[in-house]
Amino acid sequence: MRNVELIPVHAPHTPFLLPLFSCSVSAGFPSPASDYTDELFDLNRLLLRHPDATYLVRVSGESMKNAEIHEGDLLAVDKQMEADHNHIVVAVVEGECTVKRLVCEHGTWWLKPENP
Repeated sequence: MRNVELIPVHAPHTPFLLPLFSCSVSAGFPSPASDYTDELFDLNRLLLRHPDATYLVRVSGESMKNAEIHEGDLLAVDKQMEADHNHIVVAVVEGECTVKRLVCEHGTWWLKPENP
């Protein structure tokens, strides 16, 4: 059943700053970009809410392909987040890690693959 590989995330203590431009990006026709940067944005704060509790997993298998999770994909997992109905979770079942959708039906919780 093991279909994920655990990869620890070591977030640097120094911020990873990227410039945030003041112009917006059109989803239609392109417009010229402004050279003015409004601020610097810390990518670590955007992507990692709980860096010490976050790790990456590499997916093996296609049991979640209908959720667009495929063989070789990397998933970021935050152990401090609470899972709820219909969330995609990394769970340990009989000592093995698996990625599935967490479902609650009629008070019973179960893990559902996204590959019929």
